[in-house]
Amino acid sequence: MFKRILRIFIILLILLVLGVVVGGIVWFNYFRDGMIKQYFATMKPPAATVSTTIAKPANWTPGVEAIGTVRAVRGVDLTVEVSGIVKEIPFHANEKVASNAVLLQLDDAVERADLEAQKAQAALDQVSLTRAIELTKRGVGSDSTLDSARAAASASASQVTRLQAVLDQKQLTAPFAGTVGIPKIDLGQYLSPGTSVVTLQDLDTMRVDFSVPEQQLPLLKIGQTVRLGLGGGDMPFAGAIRGIDPKIDPSSRLVNIRAEVANPDGKLTPGQFVQVRVELPEEQNVLSLPQTALTTSLYGDYIFVVQPAKPAGAAPAQAEKPADAKPADAKPAADATKPADPKPSDPTPADAKPADAKPADAAKPAEADKPALVLSQVFVKPGRRNQGMVEIVEGLKAGEEVVTAGQNRLFNGMTVNVDNTIDPTKSANKQADQQ
Repeated sequence: MFKRILRIFIILLILLVLGVVVGGIVWFNYFRDGMIKQYFATMKPPAATVSTTIAKPANWTPGVEAIGTVRAVRGVDLTVEVSGIVKEIPFHANEKVASNAVLLQLDDAVERADLEAQKAQAALDQVSLTRAIELTKRGVGSDSTLDSARAAASASASQVTRLQAVLDQKQLTAPFAGTVGIPKIDLGQYLSPGTSVVTLQDLDTMRVDFSVPEQQLPLLKIGQTVRLGLGGGDMPFAGAIRGIDPKIDPSSRLVNIRAEVANPDGKLTPGQFVQVRVELPEEQNVLSLPQTALTTSLYGDYIFVVQPAKPAGAAPAQAEKPADAKPADAKPAADATKPADPKPSDPTPADAKPADAKPADAAKPAEADKPALVLSQVFVKPGRRNQGMVEIVEGLKAGEEVVTAGQNRLFNGMTVNVDNTIDPTKSANKQADQQ
């Protein structure tokens, strides 16, 4: 009987121990999961580093931007008028030539011979005309003989002029001063009429043809300043509008515009694509931001504004007052200890060190108590764009600090650190030169 009771007691004890162990394991799992959830719920992501700028009203120079094609004011592909064999090419590629300079000479031996023969005939006819006039004055010659001599002399002179023109066609001359290109013919080559020989371009002044939408046509007029650039944002060339097509293309709804730009250094080349900007009158007090500050989404355009974190509430403010009161209570205690020191020499240096250390220790919490910076997502309405800047029409106030770089994975209410050592509106090379 006693053994049976002992067995039952042992079994119950084992079951109790197993229950405690199993319960402890279950409780530990629940406790661990709860602590993990609480940790992730209260965990704050690390502060992101961003660059910012202060929104300020500034002068705004609006403009009409387009892509244009450069052409020379005077440019032509020279061709020959008559057939012949190339005898001489008196120019080199990329050579500057004067007006009426000879660029090509064809074989003209036959034409020269014909011209000399005709000149001799013209001289004979002129002598015959002079003799007929003299005889008529003497009353010996007839009027019909004089008329025949005069007609023969006139025909001979006209024939000389014609042959001289044919001879001149054997030479190709420059119609204006400019720069010649690569010759397209060789010595001894037979050329037929219309064969292209070389291109001649006057590179001192360039023409730029571009198109703008019909909505922007009222903004343009003859004489407006036009700036050109080859890329990279810089527009070093300046010119003016010289022509506006009075007709709008009905298929594209674009208007053709022509401008002229001086090209003294020869950096612009015919056929080149350039960035064109027609400058409009300057406007004042316009809020603008770098285009890198604006983010576009399906819900609209927005920016991130950096603001100090709001205080937790009144409780922390009340907690600060006792903290301020403690040093005040500690000062009398320190004063009370001074009469108790019989020797001012030994304790004074010891007391001086903590006195000097206390303000230093008190300054550290003052720096640590600076409010953190958090983000506020603000939806805005953008306007015009100009040279890397975008106009903000609605949603932005002057004086607000806006994130310009580092927007990746930012969200509303996130803590950030501001680092303005890098300006996203400037290229990396320019920033390296400034540093």
